Amino acid sequence: MDLYFSPLACSMATRVALYEAGAEANYLEVDPPTKKVLKDGSDFRTVNPIGLVPTLRTDEGVVLTENAAILQYVADRFPQSGLGAAAGIDRTRLHQWLCFIGTELHKGLFVPVLDRKASQDVKAYVLEKNLSRLDYLDNYLKGREFLLDHFSVADAYLVTVINWTMATPPIELSKWPNVKAYYERLRQRPSVAKAVAEEFELYKAEQARKKAAA
Repeated sequence: MDLYFSPLACSMATRVALYEAGAEANYLEVDPPTKKVLKDGSDFRTVNPIGLVPTLRTDEGVVLTENAAILQYVADRFPQSGLGAAAGIDRTRLHQWLCFIGTELHKGLFVPVLDRKASQDVKAYVLEKNLSRLDYLDNYLKGREFLLDHFSVADAYLVTVINWTMATPPIELSKWPNVKAYYERLRQRPSVAKAVAEEFELYKAEQARKKAAA
């Protein structure tokens, strides 16, 4: 399968899940400004017209988009990994957390704060309105190791999103001790540590390219 990704973007969650599952994949880096696939210079929009990562092409040639959907596909494709959840309330809980991370944290909180074109007033409004999501998460994680009763694709997504606090100074993890402890604990997990280290190196190379082109 082919995973189209950009360094340290939300697509890293799928990399974590694939590493956790011990699955083989081709990792194809997409340059965010140009939407070019670095490996061959092709236009990524011929694969995903919206131009967003992650995008996954399965071994059967089916193209999948949207982070939550791709993560659930990986969990179902590799059931022995334990990344998913059994049908019923457990699977619904998994859906719940994927939706919460995608809407309340990823799009609702971090995207506006990370947007260089957003005004300080907009960012201040977003922080005032949406930091309560971290309050909720912090309370939930008290005494818990994972979001469910085991490491799942929801954890792969959450640790990816929390990792963005490195680039968002107004969101200081020390204010949410349970979230901070969760993040630090998961950063030690081999699949997460490997993904973060590899993508951080790719991110530095990406920034060097931008600097050279400026």
